[in-house]
Amino acid sequence: MSNDVRIHDNIRQSAEEHPFAQYVRILGKGKKGSRSFTYEEALDAMTMVLNGEVEDIQIGAFLMLIRVKEETSEELAGFVRAVKNALAAPAHINADIDWSSYAGKRRYLPWFVYSAYLVASMGYRVFMHGVSGHTNNRIYTETIIDKLGLAKAENWSKCESALNEGNFCYMPLQAISPRLADLIDLRNTLGLRSPVHSLSRLINPLDSEHVIQGVFHPPYLPLHQEAAQLLDYSSCITLKGEGGEIERNPDNDCTTFNLLNGELNQETWPKLFGKRHVKPSELSFEDMVSLWRGKTDDEYGVAAVVSTAAIALKQIEKDISQEKALEKAQKAWDDREKDRF
Repeated sequence: MSNDVRIHDNIRQSAEEHPFAQYVRILGKGKKGSRSFTYEEALDAMTMVLNGEVEDIQIGAFLMLIRVKEETSEELAGFVRAVKNALAAPAHINADIDWSSYAGKRRYLPWFVYSAYLVASMGYRVFMHGVSGHTNNRIYTETIIDKLGLAKAENWSKCESALNEGNFCYMPLQAISPRLADLIDLRNTLGLRSPVHSLSRLINPLDSEHVIQGVFHPPYLPLHQEAAQLLDYSSCITLKGEGGEIERNPDNDCTTFNLLNGELNQETWPKLFGKRHVKPSELSFEDMVSLWRGKTDDEYGVAAVVSTAAIALKQIEKDISQEKALEKAQKAWDDREKDRF
């Protein structure tokens, strides 16, 4: 073969378009030429990403173009479906409620960890999943789980045992989907959060009947609600959580965006205090433990724990009122094992 033929073959090979290029082009053709993905396109694009069929430079472009444009409910649902298709969670492991934790806290302590534990203490199986450490100056759930000695599993067998023994298990995303966890870790490389932070909240690995999720930015409330509907989830609640976690701020009215049996609705929980509390000057794990043990008092903290648990409880026990849910959550708090932590 002559050198000229080899040169032409190399040019031809380099000119062949990468299969993923079509998806970068859809997003990046400019104000008039670009558009959002259909559900099917989003599903295919994320499947390619998860399968390692995409170049690193394409992943960066893909994630940031979605970030700038902002994802649609169809895109979010398609991305989530791709992840769910790739998961290897055993079908026989069940949980009553899927509780995601991907934001981290920086203004208030992560009181919602106690809320989830209270729900578990009332006999409901709570599966919590999340990540840690992708943003500086935040307290991540996994750190608190470890310090409190709550159940954490690195594989599905341990997860099943934890749920059977104590109705609660936290599982790191790295153990659920290493590829998805690696994509979230790009936050410090790209300098921004990406759509992966949104879609991770919706993956519901165990296909729990009830899904609860917290977001920070209000426009994402209906987005997640509609995506859950497209995913055919039977029960999903999305709320504007303190710091983006599933934690109600009791100083404010809290409107939940609900999906139940295919129907969308909203419900507002009135604020619990007439005057806003001053946020603490520093966050101390010792303060969390001291409150649980009853050695100190924190009006805001107790209200955050109880009212967040009440929202989850009302989701599971569909026919009870807000008042009854708050009453049951308060009783669970009053009856807690103070020497547990």
